[in-house]
Amino acid sequence: MNKLSYKTLTETGFGGYLLREAPERVLQFGEGNFLRAFVDYFIDILNEKAGFNGKVCLVQPIPGGDFIRDAINAQEGLYTLYLRGFENGGAVNRKRVISSVSRCINPYVDNAAFLDNAKNPDLRFIVSNTTEAGIAYDSSCKFDDAPANSFPAKMTRFLYERFKFFGKEKGKGFIILSCELIDNNGRELKRCVKLHATDWNLGEEFSRWIDEENIFCSTLVDRIVTGYPRDEANCLNEENGYEDNVIDTGECFGFWVIEGPKSIADELGLAKTDLPIIVVDDHTPYKQRKVRILNGAHTSFVLGAYLKGFNIVRDCMNDEGVRSFMEETIYAEIIPTLTLPEKELKDFATSVTERFKNPFINHKLLDISLNSVSKWKARCLPSVKAYYEKFGKSPKNLSASFRSLVEFYSRGEKWNAERTALEAKRGDETYLIRDDKKVLEWFFENRTMPLESLVTKCAANVEFWGEDINIYL
Repeated sequence: MNKLSYKTLTETGFGGYLLREAPERVLQFGEGNFLRAFVDYFIDILNEKAGFNGKVCLVQPIPGGDFIRDAINAQEGLYTLYLRGFENGGAVNRKRVISSVSRCINPYVDNAAFLDNAKNPDLRFIVSNTTEAGIAYDSSCKFDDAPANSFPAKMTRFLYERFKFFGKEKGKGFIILSCELIDNNGRELKRCVKLHATDWNLGEEFSRWIDEENIFCSTLVDRIVTGYPRDEANCLNEENGYEDNVIDTGECFGFWVIEGPKSIADELGLAKTDLPIIVVDDHTPYKQRKVRILNGAHTSFVLGAYLKGFNIVRDCMNDEGVRSFMEETIYAEIIPTLTLPEKELKDFATSVTERFKNPFINHKLLDISLNSVSKWKARCLPSVKAYYEKFGKSPKNLSASFRSLVEFYSRGEKWNAERTALEAKRGDETYLIRDDKKVLEWFFENRTMPLESLVTKCAANVEFWGEDINIYL
C-alpha cells in the first residue's frame, strides 16, 4: 500500500479539496494531534472557503519525537482527520484530508532552517501549543543557543531575526495566537519575550517593534482531540487505499476565541465561512463559560457517578439520574451566575450534553478524577460562591458534589507500592486516588473520621480552598 501523498491521492481518484502549492503564511510551534485537529483543520477550511491561500510550517517544540516530524514530511504534510461525535440525536463521522501543512522542521537538528523562516515576507501568523509549562521564563536561555531551550526564548530569537531582516518596514510583524491552557496565554508569552529582549540587550528599538508591530493574542481553544486511532488505523488505511501514519481524530465540536482587534477576522477571512472562530475584545467570559459549564459539569458528577458504579462519561449520560443531576447543576446553579447572554449559555450547555454522549470517546471517570481537589477549586468553587452571593443560600447539587469528592478520597485505605497514590475500594474493585502528595497525605491521615465530620473539616482546609468554604456549602 502506498503512503499518503498528492500522487497517491491522484492515483486513487480522490475528489476532495486539496491545496498543493501556497506560500507559508503560518508558523506553528507544535506538531501534535491537538493543533493538527484544530488550527490546521481551520486553516484548511479557510483555504477552501475564504481564499486564505496559506500553508502552515510546523516547528517541533522539543527534542526527540522525530517520528511525527518524519511521517508528516514523508506524506508531504498531508494527513487524514476524522471528526466524530453525537449531533442532533445521532452519531456522525466526518473525514477530511488536510492539505494546509507544508512541512515540519526540527530546530534541534537544523536551527538555521528554523530561523530562515523569519525572512519569509508572506509569514503573518504564529500559532503555539507548547503545553501549560511551555510559556515560562527561563533565565538560563541565551541569545546564541541553537536553539534556546524554552519556547519564549525561541520566539524572542525568531522575532529578532525578523526585526533585523525587515528593519522598520511596516506590516512585517506577526499576529501571535497562543493556544496553551494557561490564563492570559498571549499576555504571558509577551511578558516572557520582553524579559528575554531585556536580558539579551537587544535594544529599545527592538522592544518598540515588539509592541508596535506584533499582536500577542490570548485565546481560548475547545475541542477534545483523541489523536491517532491505534486500534482502527489498519482498517482505516484499507478503506482509504493508502497508508497514513499520522491519522488524527477528534470530536466534531470546536470553538476558538481570539482576543484581539477585529482586523484579525478580516485577515483570516472568517466572514466567508461558518467556522466556530470569533474575535473579541475580551476572551475571559468565554473561558469562564467553558471552565464553569463544561469542566465544572465534569467535575461535579464524575466522582459521585464513579462511586455509584459508572466507569465512562457516555454511560453516565445514558442514565436518567446522573444526566438530570448534571443538567440541573448547569441550568439551575451555574448558568445563573454567568455574564454572557442566557441563550449563548444554554446553547453551550446543550452542546456539552451531546459532547458527553460521544460514542467514539470512552472517557474514563477515573482519568477525569486525577487531581480532583484542585479541579474542584478551579471549576466548581467559583460557581458555588457566586450562587451563594446571588441567592443567599447553598447550591444543592454543587454542595453534593463536594460531599462526593470527600467520600471518593476518604476511601483511600493504603498507599500503593510507589507511594504515588492511595488505594481505595468500590465494592470488590480497587481504584487509585491520584493527586498532589500533600492532598493524599491529608486524606490518609483523616481517613478514619465519620464522613460528615470529614466533609466539614475538609471544607475548612484553607490550604486546599484558600478560605474556609463551609459557609457556602
